[in-house]
Amino acid sequence: MSFPADFVWGTATSSYQVEGAAQEDGRGPAIWDEFSRTPGKVKNGDTGDVACDHYHRFPQDIALMRDLGVNGYRFSVAWPRVLPQGVGRINEAGLDFYTRLVDALREAGIEPYLTLYHWDLPQALQERGGWENPDSVAWFSEYSHVVSSALGADIGHWITLNEPFVISMVANLMGVHAPGKRDPVAAYTIAHHLMLAHGASVPIVRANAPGAEVGITLDQTYSDPLTSSDADRRAARRFAAFHNDWFLEPVFRGVYPADLLARLEPQGVLARVDLSQIERARVPIDFLGVNYYTRSLVRDNPGEPLLGLDFGRNEHGQHTALDWEVYPDGLLHTLLYLRNAYYPAKIYITENGCAYDDPQPSNGVVEDPERARYYQLHLPAAAEAIRLGVPVAGYFAWSMFDNFEWAEGYDKRFGIYHVDFATQQRTPKRSALAYRDRIAAERTR
Repeated sequence: MSFPADFVWGTATSSYQVEGAAQEDGRGPAIWDEFSRTPGKVKNGDTGDVACDHYHRFPQDIALMRDLGVNGYRFSVAWPRVLPQGVGRINEAGLDFYTRLVDALREAGIEPYLTLYHWDLPQALQERGGWENPDSVAWFSEYSHVVSSALGADIGHWITLNEPFVISMVANLMGVHAPGKRDPVAAYTIAHHLMLAHGASVPIVRANAPGAEVGITLDQTYSDPLTSSDADRRAARRFAAFHNDWFLEPVFRGVYPADLLARLEPQGVLARVDLSQIERARVPIDFLGVNYYTRSLVRDNPGEPLLGLDFGRNEHGQHTALDWEVYPDGLLHTLLYLRNAYYPAKIYITENGCAYDDPQPSNGVVEDPERARYYQLHLPAAAEAIRLGVPVAGYFAWSMFDNFEWAEGYDKRFGIYHVDFATQQRTPKRSALAYRDRIAAERTR
């Protein structure tokens, strides 16, 4: 299946995962600097202090992107690199790094797609309550203004937030990511403030970057019931509302999903959420970013207090090194659901990829047939969605490089380029070569 001639072929990273230079040129500490130094929080005690050293090596990295043939690169700005205290004094050296990065991308013929927030909140703001503090909406507005004022003339595509579900629920309900809380009230309060921050940020970026596209990236999982029982079907619906619709509904309709709202309110987890405010999250956006990796097999569990569910596993399916099922039909179903339920003007698949335990490089390449097959299975799902009328405008493979994979440290590798973290040597994987060839073939159709 082929793609439209103007389809964007890209790859993606995020600041804390690749930049390194954590104590250089005036950057302030982020919550992940603190979290990764807390014993037991990150595998092997790994940190993002050096990561892929992209801060120093971005010219060579962009040359690899050019050779790959991508015409889009999604990256994020490190908030504490620009505003070390989160607000107030601007670190001009930090802004200069992103100016140089964007200039180099433009020179290589690669369009920059900028994400304002990909999880590295300044530690100084966390000490003031972080995203739990209602002032976080104003903090993010100030940060959005600083970055879009500096780069607005050079960036045509802006993403406010990456995966607010992970920021709120994985980090503050499950405690897996920084700051590592397990507090339902905090998690739902943070989710609310994130939605308000998105709504406040969009017009700021638009004012400073006239003509640019502005959107948000939401991670989507496709929820299937583990069995055909009515109880499991209802549980799958609850999980879809929790993971997907709790963020989709505010963005597109200015409300929270009524079915989940009715379940959560009596439990008191929304005690600090002013439901009348959520209309502010509904501002026109030019695109929806979709991150898709796998599906969730959900079963009813009345003993689980919050949502009354837990998860099963398809024992007959293929799974990645993170035990995520390879399920490309979930991408197709997700894209069709988004088109039919929310009518986004445009969709970019801003992340799609997989972690596998790759062998070491041999003869200048890393053989990763499972990852290559993952992309070979998911790209047709995107193409079929386009054929059926979904406005998918681009695809960004996650990730360009093996990098700091959050609580997994450097143990799990998502890159299409292998990184030897001792030497910083980059080596293409077979998946990168296959992606390169697919892009080239599409351009000759």
